[in-house]
Amino acid sequence: MQTESTVTEPLAVDVSVLVNLFDQVPDVVFFVKDTTGRYTAVNASLVARHGLRDKSEVIGKRSRDICPGDFGGIPSQQDAAVLRTGQPILDHLELHWYEPHKPGWCLTTKLPLRDANGAIVGLIGISRDVRTPIQADDIPVKLAEALNHFETNLGDPITPALLARRAGLPPHGFARFMKRFFGLTPSQFIAKARITAASRLLRETDQSIADIALSCGFYDHSAFTRAFGKVTGTTPSRLRSGSTTATNRDLLNPDGVFKRVGPE
Repeated sequence: MQTESTVTEPLAVDVSVLVNLFDQVPDVVFFVKDTTGRYTAVNASLVARHGLRDKSEVIGKRSRDICPGDFGGIPSQQDAAVLRTGQPILDHLELHWYEPHKPGWCLTTKLPLRDANGAIVGLIGISRDVRTPIQADDIPVKLAEALNHFETNLGDPITPALLARRAGLPPHGFARFMKRFFGLTPSQFIAKARITAASRLLRETDQSIADIALSCGFYDHSAFTRAFGKVTGTTPSRLRSGSTTATNRDLLNPDGVFKRVGPE
């Protein structure tokens, strides 16, 4: 007879069950890949995000095969690192495609899959859309003022601790508010605001890249290029020249990084 202290073996979950589960979560992409970085299982959100019709168009392909260009390169590079080192990627803020030519912000997590002997046999992961789950009016006034000051003075030096102090909150309380309101850590929020603003300036103005870097709070051109490449997979100069996957018909808007105009 089984007692409360009995230790049971962990259940092995069929991947198809996980796929069916994540098919019901439209703002989360789910995937499993083999040791070559090829998809072996995906949910419906991943298919829709790439403007495809069926999972069969994805299975057996790598990220760069279904999203060519710079934006398709980031996931493939991440996959190679996880498969080679066994180190997970946790809540990495980056740009992903929602459909062709319409990228948006996501938090990506990737974990290595191992067999009974500990050998890496693939990876499993999710990518969650970054959204604001509540109305802006629900944010405490002092916190809203601190965030507004930061977003209108991006060139000023800032740290999560300083932002928390301006919001009148202890660092851990501020971090809790940011996670609740924006789904981001304070550091991720700062990075997102700066890269989004820089992207607009690159596409909408003739300012030099060095000037844009300083106006958006980056130490210099090199620091800006490194940070920009980390989340976009391309360089500021390539985005400005239109040589990335995004075309000249993609314009920046206040809600995200790009806005698609003209017929879809």
